[in-house]
Amino acid sequence: MQLRFLQGNAQAPKGHAILFARNSANPQHVFAVYCIVLPIRFSIGKFLPPILAAQMPPEGLSEAAAMNFVPIPPMLEDTESLEQLERLAELRGDDLCEIDISVQADDDAARLRLPAEAGEVYANLYTSYANAFIGQREPARSIQQGSDVPLDDLDVEALLGSVLSERDRLNELAKLIGTARYALDGKDTRLLRETEQKLRRTAGPLAEKYKASELIKAALEPGERGWKLAQLYLERGYKLVDEQYAEIPRIEREIRELTAGA
Repeated sequence: MQLRFLQGNAQAPKGHAILFARNSANPQHVFAVYCIVLPIRFSIGKFLPPILAAQMPPEGLSEAAAMNFVPIPPMLEDTESLEQLERLAELRGDDLCEIDISVQADDDAARLRLPAEAGEVYANLYTSYANAFIGQREPARSIQQGSDVPLDDLDVEALLGSVLSERDRLNELAKLIGTARYALDGKDTRLLRETEQKLRRTAGPLAEKYKASELIKAALEPGERGWKLAQLYLERGYKLVDEQYAEIPRIEREIRELTAGA
C-alpha cells in the first residue's frame, strides 16, 4: 500500500493526517478517516477492568500495547468532498494523504480494514522521520572524559557504527535516505556522494536478508519510483526487525510491481 501526500511531505510527516480513499464506482466521491500517531505509548490493558482484562488473550493485549497510532473513526466514512478535506487539512495543519486503493461504498470490510493498514504505513513514515530527527546519540555518552584517546583522533561515526543495533541502523538509513533525496532534488553532487558513502558504511554490517544494497540503489535513483522503492525496502527492514514476517510477501509484491519492466 502507498500513500500519496496531497498536502504535507512524505519525508517529514506531521504525525496527524486525514487519510482518504476514492469510491471505485465514482472517483469524485471519497471516504476518509483521521489518523493520529501517538507521541506517548501506552498499554490499553491498564485501563481495562480486571474482569475484562482476564478474558482478553495475552496476544490481544500485546498487539494493543504495540499500536502507536489511532484511526478515528476506525472505519472510512463518507465525506462531503475532497475539496472540503483539502480546506480542513490546510486549516488544521494536517497532512492529507490519498490511499492508493479504491473501495466500494457497500464494502464494509474494506472500509474497516484500510484505516488500520494505511494508518500503519503513515505511522511508519512518521516514526522513521521522528527517529532520524531525534537521533541516536546515547552511545556517544559512553566516551569518558578520562579516556587516553584524544577526542580529535576519534572517528565518531565509526565508533557509533560499531555499537548500533539493527534498528538503530535502519533509523540512521531512514535519515540518510531523506538526505539523499534532498541532494537528488537539488542536484547537489557533493552531498549525494558523501551521503552514499555514509549509506554504505551504515548498511555494511546488516545481514544479507535486509537487502541493503537494493535499498541504497533505490535511495540513489532519481524520481518517484526510487523514493517509493527505498521506502518499501526500509519498511521491509523494520518488519524483519519486529519479526512481522507475514507482512514481507506483501511488501515484496509491491517491490516487484514497481521494478517490473525496469
